[in-house]
This record gives sequence, C-alpha cells and structure tokens, in this order.
Amino acid sequence: MWLLVLEALAALAMLVFMVWWTMFSGRRKGERRSGDEGDR
Repeated sequence: MWLLVLEALAALAMLVFMVWWTMFSGRRKGERRSGDEGDR
C-alpha cells in the first residue's frame, strides 16, 4: 500500500515540476517580459 502512495506522490511531484519548468524555464527571475504577451 505504501508503495502505491509513494509512487503516486512521485508522479505528482514530476507533474508539478514539469508544469513549473515549462512556465518559467526561459524567463529571467520567473517573470514575463513586456513583449511576451503574443501577437494580437
């Protein structure tokens, strides 16, 4: 049972890390630059 809980927590941690990485990997200090809003 504990093995399943640990595996689920590891999968959740990996998911959170991947979301964080894709959101903030290319940004200085984790904030959006003024030109990052896209073409409208």
